[in-house]
Amino acid sequence: MVIVFALVALAVLAVVAGLHWYVWRRLVRDSTRGPGPARRAGTAVFVAGPVLMTGALVAERAGAPFWLQRTLAWPGFLWMALALYLLLAVLATEAVRPLVNRLSRRIGPSPLDHPSPAPAASPLGGPGPGIQGAPGAVTAAPAPAQAPAPAPRAQEPTRRLVVSRLLAGAATTAAVATVGHGTYGVLKGPRVKRVTVPLAKLPRAAHGFRIAVVSDIHLGPVLGRGFAQRVVDTVNATRPDLIAVVGDLVDGSVKDLGPAAAPLARLSARHGAYFVTGNHEYFSGAEQWVEEVRDLGLHPLQNARTELPYFDLAGVNDVQGESEGQGPDFARALDDRDPARACVLLAHQPVQIHEAVRHGVDLQLSGHTHGGQLWPGSLLAAAANPTVAGLDRYGDTQLYVSRGAGAWGPPTRVGAPSDVTVIELAATRA
Repeated sequence: MVIVFALVALAVLAVVAGLHWYVWRRLVRDSTRGPGPARRAGTAVFVAGPVLMTGALVAERAGAPFWLQRTLAWPGFLWMALALYLLLAVLATEAVRPLVNRLSRRIGPSPLDHPSPAPAASPLGGPGPGIQGAPGAVTAAPAPAQAPAPAPRAQEPTRRLVVSRLLAGAATTAAVATVGHGTYGVLKGPRVKRVTVPLAKLPRAAHGFRIAVVSDIHLGPVLGRGFAQRVVDTVNATRPDLIAVVGDLVDGSVKDLGPAAAPLARLSARHGAYFVTGNHEYFSGAEQWVEEVRDLGLHPLQNARTELPYFDLAGVNDVQGESEGQGPDFARALDDRDPARACVLLAHQPVQIHEAVRHGVDLQLSGHTHGGQLWPGSLLAAAANPTVAGLDRYGDTQLYVSRGAGAWGPPTRVGAPSDVTVIELAATRA
């Protein structure tokens, strides 16, 4: 198993290195004229970027000292996002490169593409023929005074170099702007999304009941206490009846991130705040975090159910908990309940919907996917999850998947804005 893992890791590193080399070649080597300060600076960026990215990933997973994680996280994870969009931008320029080359030829040749020929020399050493004097006498014309040599002029770039610089500049600008906008969107906090979900078993007295769904906050070396406070303020501003925190709250230990999570104690809802584990809790010490959120005033639902005035609220552990003997137990959470009452289930991963259907759940609330977070990550998320984002129906069970409030790795989202969703339950009974 260790050998297989090592081989896979080496293969991944080889692919990453190859893609970095390709982007470096297009953006740095092809747009600079030989060794010089510009090429050396660009090369340094393309060496430091992947080194910091790898260091950030290894430090987080290995539980390195938190100061080291924070030092590596910002530049390393931002490079991860920037490298992705530099690659996509360079690939896009390959499609237009032939067109730009044709246009450049129509505009006119570069002086270095077609250098002018030197003037022909006279056989007698002068600039041309000059015969003077009497017949039979051949004398060389006096050589004209030589003009002073022109001052050396900087070499003009070739057409190919001009095109390469134009495309490299466009690709870099597009990638930096995309990552900058996506990072700003995360740091300013999640937006509020409102969705109405009709439930056939919901009594009319519960019509309009509001559940604030918040998932995937991912507090860690990048998103800290200030971000947690923005999320809490956003949730509380919706004045929900109940708050559901559906996993992936943290990326780190209670020791390192306890202060960052402290603002969660100010979550406020008439029927309380509830919590279920996500897969990242099991990378971070799930048992300690369950106790920590309990101390903060949240109610953990570990394969458990509580009867609220109008419906049952249940929660199951994340699938990742199976690695620690703490996986989801739907029977424990859902058996022996009154089937006439509506049931809302908190489950971190959308793939848990199939068990929810078998147990007669009316609505499952999930997260986990981030909506793909970085386009085209939504395509990969769609391959691994039955629903990537939004409301869907599976038989008699509805599934709502939040894109999440934070971000994992790069604090950046592209094509998948963060959200806190307010689910408004609607009664359909007459």
